[in-house]
Amino acid sequence: MRALGLSILTGVLFLTPAAGAKPLANTVARYEQVESTYDTVATIEAERQSTVGAQTSGRIVDINFHAGDYVKAGQVIMRIDTSVADQQLISAQARVREAQVQAQNAADQFNRVRQLLSQHFVSQAQYDQTQANLRSAEARVRSLQADLDQQRTARNFATIVAPYSGVMSKLLVEVGDIASPGTPLATGFDPHDLRATAQIPQMRLTEVQAGRKAYLEIPGQTSWRTVSSMTWLPTADPVTHTTEVRLHLANPQGLLPGQLVNAHFVIGNDRRLVIPVQAVVHRSELTAVYCLHQQDRPELRQVRLGRTVPGSQVEVLAGLEAGDIVALDPVAAGAEVQPNQP
Repeated sequence: MRALGLSILTGVLFLTPAAGAKPLANTVARYEQVESTYDTVATIEAERQSTVGAQTSGRIVDINFHAGDYVKAGQVIMRIDTSVADQQLISAQARVREAQVQAQNAADQFNRVRQLLSQHFVSQAQYDQTQANLRSAEARVRSLQADLDQQRTARNFATIVAPYSGVMSKLLVEVGDIASPGTPLATGFDPHDLRATAQIPQMRLTEVQAGRKAYLEIPGQTSWRTVSSMTWLPTADPVTHTTEVRLHLANPQGLLPGQLVNAHFVIGNDRRLVIPVQAVVHRSELTAVYCLHQQDRPELRQVRLGRTVPGSQVEVLAGLEAGDIVALDPVAAGAEVQPNQP
């Protein structure tokens, strides 16, 4: 990098481009009709976020994923020991077989009594009794079969699978822990379906709703993201006197649940002197731009800025006038200079 030379004239730093330097990309400070906004803080949250819980009792014997891992829908997250469930399942199967044998015996008895009744060897009361015994045996089979199905379902609960594809944000148990029905096991969210939530004061509610347009400003990014749609909750907080609005994004890539962002709600239009945000240079407490004059001599000029506006532009309150030419790349402007020659 070429050495920089500075000469102080009436409080302004003049810098001259070095010989053979390439022309600097530049823009013109101008008054434009820009969207005026109401600005507030919003919080990123997941549209789909859930905590997987245990539905059976047992010891955690296997964990396949940990916090930060991406899990596909249907993949096994962890397993619970099935020893107790296996024994309960075997017992339920035995009870069903026993009931089926008893039901078959009752059916055979009923068929014999029915034949004897047609030959008038048994009374109607005996026939009715054997028929009732058969129905009772069949009902017991159905009851025990339902219990068996329940035991099979409970055993399947020992395998914890992901309900949808997403990122595991928290693992709440470790191998060896004892789980019981209702025990939280892991928390996850879908990173492709995020939204921002903001609270709007009642005094600004009407104008913000009328604008029907909003942007999200992500810290560290110069361009704003356009909100695809907004959902207003039809309630107000009686303590803060605010209404919640949910801002939906078409592309939530790079955002994380819990992240703070700036929400800009369009409420009208204003005429402001603006320049691109990328033209601004910050040096300690100095906020400035490189102005270009005759022979493209860069001039480091201090400016006072106002609000950032849509389109990656910033309002200039002082230091520039309409028509001033500024360098778009302040780093290149500072690097491609040498001291003024008398």
